[in-house]
Parts: sequence; structure tokens; C-alpha cells
Amino acid sequence: MPDRGFLGSLFDISFSSLITTKVIKFLYVLSMILIALGALAFVIAGFADSTASGLFILIVVAPLLSLLYLIYVRVFLEILIAVFRIMETNVELVALQRGGTTATSPSPPTWSSEPPPTPGLS
Repeated sequence: MPDRGFLGSLFDISFSSLITTKVIKFLYVLSMILIALGALAFVIAGFADSTASGLFILIVVAPLLSLLYLIYVRVFLEILIAVFRIMETNVELVALQRGGTTATSPSPPTWSSEPPPTPGLS
């Protein structure tokens, strides 16, 4: 698989190079920012209702929900990366098999014309 760059992969209509592995870090940072903004909006809405509910949301609910959403996003992105790594490994295995060699079978031994020496005899 040729390594094209982000824009080259983005405009590749044959989908021979993929951009998901290139943008996964950006997606994770973006999701962290969106989760933090959502928690902040939730806290503000809690304080608009009453001070007690705002404090409860600020101390208990918002951190807990933010943590759970962040775990969910992280697990989803890790599964996505695992699928892409499996795909890359399968592409390499197919390329090795088409070349006539498999990754698990060693190359055949080379034989010399002389017999091996017998141990203990000189």
C-alpha cells in the first residue's frame, strides 16, 4: 500500500490508501473537547436550575458522565484502529503468499556437496 499523505489519501477514489489511521488522534482530541464542552453546558444548566443541583452536577454527575463518554470513545477508536491493523496485516500476508513464500514456513535448507562431519571421529 503506498503511503500518500493526508490530501493524497483523501482524494484517492480507489481507496487504496486510507485516512482513518492518519486522523484518529485528531478525532480523539476533538471528542475530548466536545465532551468537556458538553459537561460545561450541563453544569451551567444545573446552576441555572438551582445552586444545589449545579453543585451536585459539578462534583458528581459531570465528571462521571465525562469519564464514561471518554472511555466509550477511546474503546471505539481502539477497536477501529485494531480493525485497520488487522487489514494491513492481511494485505501483507496476501502479498507474501502471492510471492510464493509464506510467513510461517522457513526457507528450505541449502545442501552442500560434502557430507556433514561425524562427531567423535577425526
